[in-house]
Amino acid sequence: MSPEEYCQQKATQSGSSFYYSFLFLPPERRRAITALYAFCREVDDVVDECSDESVARNKLLWWRKEIVAMLENHPSHPVTKALQPYVRIYGLDGAHLLAIIDGMEMDLQQTRYLDFFGLQRYCWHVASVVGILSASIFGFTQTKTLEYAEKLGLAFQLTNIIRDVGEDARKGRIYLPIKELQQFNVTAADILQSRHSENFVNLMRFQAERAHALYDEAFALLPEEDKRTQRPGLMMAAIYRTLLTEIERDQFHVLTQRISLTPIRKLWLAWKTYIRM
Repeated sequence: MSPEEYCQQKATQSGSSFYYSFLFLPPERRRAITALYAFCREVDDVVDECSDESVARNKLLWWRKEIVAMLENHPSHPVTKALQPYVRIYGLDGAHLLAIIDGMEMDLQQTRYLDFFGLQRYCWHVASVVGILSASIFGFTQTKTLEYAEKLGLAFQLTNIIRDVGEDARKGRIYLPIKELQQFNVTAADILQSRHSENFVNLMRFQAERAHALYDEAFALLPEEDKRTQRPGLMMAAIYRTLLTEIERDQFHVLTQRISLTPIRKLWLAWKTYIRM
């Protein structure tokens, strides 16, 4: 199996909404974004699949060394071999790739966030940085586009957090800020024990409104000159925002189930966004 085939398999198996937007890219950019996505999946899987924290830390340390090796032109893993040619072509910042690993390490160190400021810092590492790297691969002419990508990544991550509240709680993690739980009279025990209530719905409605505002702020930052090249990000936004709307319609029953869109609906949303640009 070639490095490119390995990355493609990793992206396909994930079933992620991101995969559908990759289908509309030119071949070289598609290979680059698929390699980046495969890297993100690899380091994320370290945290999700390793029950032993010391093993997870060692694996992330290995990945940190592997990124440095890739930047020095001698990668050893299929993902870094696939990604390495595009570091120079698209100006990918090695510090940003290492920042993603920092975000994974935060998941090993911290399972609660006091306030939105702290949560936003985490989201920058695991999502906003990915948005910036992705925008570089898609192509841009205006620096404002990177601000758009950074904010859009935050909106995506908040949508993920809303969708995965129950799933994360079963892993012992609560990403909703402690101060906001207190504001809406929801306890950590309510989340961990899957107690759906009016207070919980109000808390989640507050989270959804924040996410919607961030989508709007991101779109306002995207310069007209770069809208066509940034179509993949806009396709992802169409899928993620539709998912957020579905969660709202279902009255935020996210503690005991994972709400998702069908593959055909994701593809349809991506296609509709593509032809409108």
